[in-house]
Amino acid sequence: MSTMNISLPETLKSYVDEQVAGRGYGTSSEYVRELIRKDQDRQALRGLLLEGATSSIGTPADADYFASLRADISGRGKA
Repeated sequence: MSTMNISLPETLKSYVDEQVAGRGYGTSSEYVRELIRKDQDRQALRGLLLEGATSSIGTPADADYFASLRADISGRGKA
């Protein structure tokens, strides 16, 4: 694992220390790693949302659509 040193103002360091103590993290590194993972997830979700927003309109998810899904799934269980 690589090492990265960061500098924080005292107010942010205190906040990180509080989060570590109060939320069950073993170290400040664990807390920061979780923040980075959550940010990666958020960025991935944002990308998917933007992709969906710019895509063409698909099949409407109406009652017929869900009935078709149920029929398809019921048919698979019988095979």
